[in-house]
Amino acid sequence: MANASHVYQFADDIIAHGDYEPADRIYVVNQILSRIKADDIALLDTEYDMQPQAPIEIVNLLIEDAIKRGVIEDILSAREQLEASLMDLITPKSSSVNREFYQRYQLSPEAATDYFYQLSHLNHYIKEEAIAKNIVYQVPTVYGDFEITINLSKPEKDAKQIEREKNAPTSSYPKCAICMENEGYYGTMTSAARSNHRIVQMQINGEEWGFQYSPYQYFNEHSILLSREHTPMLINQVTFENLLDFVKQFPHYTIGSNADIPVVGGSILSHNHYQAGRHDFPMALAPIERVFELADFPTVQAGIVKWPMSVIRLTATDTDELIAASEWTRRQWQGYSDAHVQVKAYSDTGERHHTVTPIARYRNGHYEMDIVLRDNQRTPEFPDGLFHPHQDVQHIKKENIGLIEVMGTAILPGRLKKELQDVIAFLNGDETMDLGVHESWAQEMKVEYDFDTQDAETIVRQEVGYKFERVLQDAGVFKRNEVGQAAFQRFIATLNASLI
Repeated sequence: MANASHVYQFADDIIAHGDYEPADRIYVVNQILSRIKADDIALLDTEYDMQPQAPIEIVNLLIEDAIKRGVIEDILSAREQLEASLMDLITPKSSSVNREFYQRYQLSPEAATDYFYQLSHLNHYIKEEAIAKNIVYQVPTVYGDFEITINLSKPEKDAKQIEREKNAPTSSYPKCAICMENEGYYGTMTSAARSNHRIVQMQINGEEWGFQYSPYQYFNEHSILLSREHTPMLINQVTFENLLDFVKQFPHYTIGSNADIPVVGGSILSHNHYQAGRHDFPMALAPIERVFELADFPTVQAGIVKWPMSVIRLTATDTDELIAASEWTRRQWQGYSDAHVQVKAYSDTGERHHTVTPIARYRNGHYEMDIVLRDNQRTPEFPDGLFHPHQDVQHIKKENIGLIEVMGTAILPGRLKKELQDVIAFLNGDETMDLGVHESWAQEMKVEYDFDTQDAETIVRQEVGYKFERVLQDAGVFKRNEVGQAAFQRFIATLNASLI
């Protein structure tokens, strides 16, 4: 339980890391007390325990104390609001964070992002202990080592929280979860607590953008670049300009954009944003398997990537040429149809089906743009999407294939933790398990493998990786067979290109 010593220790942490000085100690103590609604520090347990603890550990004790005293309800939103409010004290104000970021940027871009990343850990905006709950491993395939993540980091809502959300009034402020207006926002029953949230303001391609880290990191230094204005996702030439301008400023980061239409797009289409990070994704490590020349862009190297989805990689030292070649590729794809492989640019009513998922990076002295071709058609046979995980793999992954998955990092639903444990138990001989949607898959594995000599958990993890490979193959518009690759060559020809 929290006691007075925890308040004083937390006050010292705030002074060490925030905007306050030693002369502010009494003020800081009173700010802590006001947030936990303890008008008198004597209301807290007076047993002193000065063992060093991390700031978030102290905050958790203060939250438990507040619940015990009836100050807040023991529900998710109340806990998160009090936590963010307390952690706000240890977080420098926005102007201080921006000033420090750009002072360090004078040393190097890495020094700037290191500072902001460490701050986002210190103030618990990045939920480190929650992220540690994720199940993460790699599976070798012919395309490289796929990264598999079973996402367990998002906290579960209890019945009381769900009921409060149902009855909570609606609000249009902030307009969405990534709007700039979330910075410092206390939060509501339905909007996340963001008192400790900070955004670094950036000039990208002559416009104002914000840069922040993701609270639930799916890869190393997972960050978000968001437009200042709440405008919808849109992939066009400006997208390529924005991505490459960011890479010029932060060459140690990869950055990409979700597609801008449903089915193949991300979870937030209402606010233009990109995702970046310091991570070598499996797709980035995949080689070029066919080189071609773009007649109109002789300084741009081009090729088809060895990948289950349909990916064109463009490489150049001149970013203007790379932007022009990328936009030319996107425009050609937007209007391209090939009935032989069910590729269709527009519906009969004029709905656009085609877009791209672009990814930019700087490597070996060159700028690279990976352009993943996307098609969001739905058909009677595949109502969830023709180029979407088909029904026979949806027991593993049914959700949209967004930017992160495109690059070879699977974000799989948390339900799989228990479901896969049941499958493993079944393979180890427990015939009483009700496997539901995994029944036929488990039976297939039982026939294929000898589980008297092979470890069931190892096999199941490996097979999940193979299912993810199939997921990406389903999402690929030009299939990895003779017909599909011939169709891919026909599209390449429309770029005024020739395969070498």
